[in-house]
Formats: sequence, structure tokens, C-alpha cells
Amino acid sequence: MTENNYIPGTCNIGPAEIRRRRIVMWLGCILSVVTLASFQQSHAARIDRISIALPAFVFAIGFVQSRKKFCLAFGFMGAFNFGKVGAITKVLTPEQRAEDRKTALSLLGQAILLTAVIVAVTMAMPIK
Repeated sequence: MTENNYIPGTCNIGPAEIRRRRIVMWLGCILSVVTLASFQQSHAARIDRISIALPAFVFAIGFVQSRKKFCLAFGFMGAFNFGKVGAITKVLTPEQRAEDRKTALSLLGQAILLTAVIVAVTMAMPIK
């Protein structure tokens, strides 16, 4: 893949970077399941279950970025990468940077919303 695959506000990462976001997603998923199991084991109080927010957010960030093929950090920095991991290229125009920041904010909002849903479901679960 080449730099020609960059689409402002739509796609700023290629296969290698998407793979990294999927790893983050699975790590967050595993941590969330382990956290949920620990709540079950310890009979955690509802208020204590809010601590699932951190692993759930890790999951949500990885999920949203890999699904949308868009890196939040790159969007805020004005960068993209379709080559090997770590080889970023700067976005050239202010218009492209503005589109990328708008998309990054939108994806951040989606990740926060997904995290809130996971937290709400976890807090509503009957744990005995």
C-alpha cells in the first residue's frame, strides 16, 4: 500500500496499523472479561463495577479504530500511515487536518459511548 490510500477524514491507517488496533481491541476484551469475572467472584458492589470502564475503554478504542480504519492519535496529529508500523507521514493541507480532527473527535465520542454502554450493562447485572 502507498500514501495514495489516505482519504482525509475517512481512512488514515493501513493493514499493519489496523492489526495493531485489533490487538488492542482483543486485549481490552480479555481484560474486561477478567474484570467482570472478578466482580462475580468477589460479589462486587454496584459502585465498584464502574472500574470496568478502563478495560472497556481500551476495547472500545481498539474496536472503533480498527473498524473505521482510522487512528485517533494520527487524526489529532495530522498524520497517516499505510506502510510499516511507525512510519508516519504528515497530512499536507489544513483542510485535510481539519477533516481528520473532526473524524477523530467523532470516533472518540463513539468509543466513549460504547464504554458507557458496557459500564451501564455491567452495573445493572445481578451479581450474587
